[in-house]
Amino acid sequence: MSDYKNYTDVMVAEMVADYKVEPTRATVDSLAEKFGKTKKSIIAKLVTLGVYKSQAKPKAKGFVVRKGDLVKDIEGHFGFAMPSLVKATKDDLQSLLDNL
Repeated sequence: MSDYKNYTDVMVAEMVADYKVEPTRATVDSLAEKFGKTKKSIIAKLVTLGVYKSQAKPKAKGFVVRKGDLVKDIEGHFGFAMPSLVKATKDDLQSLLDNL
């Protein structure tokens, strides 16, 4: 096994301390620039040390609401069935529900 180390003990301590204060991708970017390492290298080291938290990926469309669910909510508000509302656009249904 080699005695070669990519990170000194001081670097590791600083990385862990900085990342624990603000566990964000911006911190990883800052550490990579500061130590002249790649972002992947910093992340790999933090993973090895057991402190890295993967960032949640945003969904492209977010929470999906179905037109049928919007119609049910509108019908529930008025207390009677309106089956032809399903033919309205989703934006119009959402607007109607928001303004009830």
